[in-house]
Amino acid sequence: MRNSNRAILQVSNTTMKYLTSSLSTRLIPAVYITVVLVGIPSNAITLWLLFFRTRLAGTSILYINLALSDCLFCIMLSFKIAYHLNGNDWIFGEAMCRAMTVTFYGNMYCSILILMCISISRYLAIVHPFLYRSLEKRRCAIIQCTLVWAIVFLCMLPFSITKQSYYLDALNVSTCHDVQNACETSSGFQFYYYIFLAVFGFLVPLAIIIFCCSSIIRTLSTYDQKWFWYVKMTLLILTIFAVCFTPSNIVLIIHQVKYYYTSADDLYFYYLVTLCLSSLNSCLDPFLYFFMSKINDQSTSYITMFKISRDAQIRCSTE
Repeated sequence: MRNSNRAILQVSNTTMKYLTSSLSTRLIPAVYITVVLVGIPSNAITLWLLFFRTRLAGTSILYINLALSDCLFCIMLSFKIAYHLNGNDWIFGEAMCRAMTVTFYGNMYCSILILMCISISRYLAIVHPFLYRSLEKRRCAIIQCTLVWAIVFLCMLPFSITKQSYYLDALNVSTCHDVQNACETSSGFQFYYYIFLAVFGFLVPLAIIIFCCSSIIRTLSTYDQKWFWYVKMTLLILTIFAVCFTPSNIVLIIHQVKYYYTSADDLYFYYLVTLCLSSLNSCLDPFLYFFMSKINDQSTSYITMFKISRDAQIRCSTE
């Protein structure tokens, strides 16, 4: 029996079509199931390798936090899978809906920020090796992770204190973060909040990552071919990362601007689809670690990178 206190909301035909389409009840949950089946074991293996087969250096601590975030997300994603397979009918209550929403967005921006920290760490190690060598890497990594989790926690507070589930009388279902409250959107807070998330949670970190990668390429591209291959693989993984998050954040900005000024929500359908795409990051992150961390020869790799970067700086200072 439905909770009489559950908010009832009228939605547009576009949203109604999405909620009743096979896309939202079949394809999207199929993608989420794939993410869970790949993400949980791969992130669990990553954590095991990091704890028992790798020295807990600065970068390892960053990877541990990334894997923990992905594991939590994949576990919570099971509730969202049940929701979609149940005809977009949320049966777990308002509190669980808020927790699911916080976890979904929190994982996205937590992953982006940690990947940014990893890119900065690599940038310092290769482009500024003397500065990097003087840093207390474990302490810096712990501070970075603490700041990331604190920032994500504060940014997710609006999701945790605002209503996320709405009962749709026409479909006799209770949705979870799949419909918008026009009153909340017209107030302006939701508009500025989402724009803030997209700009400072995605665009700014992406710009920093691109800068770090381009600087690394300039430093290593003139050296041994194996290092250039290493750079190309880094770019490949970061490209996959950008593909996962770029669609949802760009569509989010466009949709919020259009909805705020014209009250048209025809893009919301596409936004929810791109959010599904963003979840793929949770099963791609472990492969980033497997390809890039050099578990079996990590110390040798860092020493070699230090020597190459040192030689490059010495050569530049003598020219």
